[in-house]
Amino acid sequence: MTAPLTDREIAKGRANDRIGAALVTETDGMRIWHLRVPPGETHPPHRHDRPYFWTVLTDGTARSRFDDGRVGDVTYTNGQTQHFPDLSQDDAFVHDLTNTGETELVFVTVEFTKQGEDT
Repeated sequence: MTAPLTDREIAKGRANDRIGAALVTETDGMRIWHLRVPPGETHPPHRHDRPYFWTVLTDGTARSRFDDGRVGDVTYTNGQTQHFPDLSQDDAFVHDLTNTGETELVFVTVEFTKQGEDT
C-alpha cells in the first residue's frame, strides 16, 4: 500500500493499543509483545503513546503509513533496535506495517506502561 492512511484507518488505529500481534507478558511497568508479519501481510494501524523499543530478529523490508500522511520504506537488519524513550500521550502516533520483502519479519517490542510517576 502506498496511499496514506484513511481517516477511518487512523480512527481505528487510535483505538488500537495492540502494538504487537501477541502480548507475551505484562507486568506492573511494561508489556512485551511479539510481532510476526509474513511477506505481503500488514499489521493493522495502531497507536504508540508510551516509551518503547523494538528489536527485529530477521532481515527484511517494510512500508509504514502514518497518521500525519507520511509513507516510509524501511530496510531492517537482524538485531537492529530502535528506542522511543520520550513518547507520551501528547506526541502519540498511529501507523501500520506492511512486509514488502520476501521473508517473514519478526519483532520483539517492549512497551513501558509506567511513565512520569512520582516515587
